Amino acid sequence: MNPETTALILVGYQNDYFAANGVLRGVVEEPNRVDSVLANTLAFIRAMIPTPMSLIATPIVLEPNYRALANSVGILDTIKSSGAFKAGTAGADNIPELTAFGDRITYVKGKVGFNAFSNTELDRVLQDRGIKDVLVAGMVTSLCIDSTGRAAYERGYSVKILSDCTSARTPAEQDFFCKNIFPLYGGVLDSRQAIEQLSPVTA
Repeated sequence: MNPETTALILVGYQNDYFAANGVLRGVVEEPNRVDSVLANTLAFIRAMIPTPMSLIATPIVLEPNYRALANSVGILDTIKSSGAFKAGTAGADNIPELTAFGDRITYVKGKVGFNAFSNTELDRVLQDRGIKDVLVAGMVTSLCIDSTGRAAYERGYSVKILSDCTSARTPAEQDFFCKNIFPLYGGVLDSRQAIEQLSPVTA
């Protein structure tokens, strides 16, 4: 992978998932998994800051009446009933650990469902930057991560999921998707492997 033509897509790095009092933090059953995902993601971002790699966040922000989730089921119904990601609330805000990187992170607005490409300008942003390889990180592995990864593949990008920067609801679900689903349309690697592949070769 070449950092100049690679983008990291950050999905759901918002307070409702990652803050200690986040209303959706309990969606992940494995203790401390959310914290490790965040730590690994931040370490990866710090390693990529000096490179020309594109770092793009795609937060989900919903209208107070949840019009986009009128026929919600499953986790989308949980989002609606818990009041998560509601526009104007602290829970919908991007986590401070991410905003601390300033304009090094590009924020693409419009996401209201699983797929970060749907209803957003993400594909245009990637095309304008000449992106060929897409790395996906965030929450939740079996939903937003899988949906975004598939959508990227369908649009002609080479897709890789960062296994230690994503979390499913259970360890078994995480393992199943990494071993059986993601390899059907992309690759799986952890953040350390990605750093090695993206770091410039020195003599």
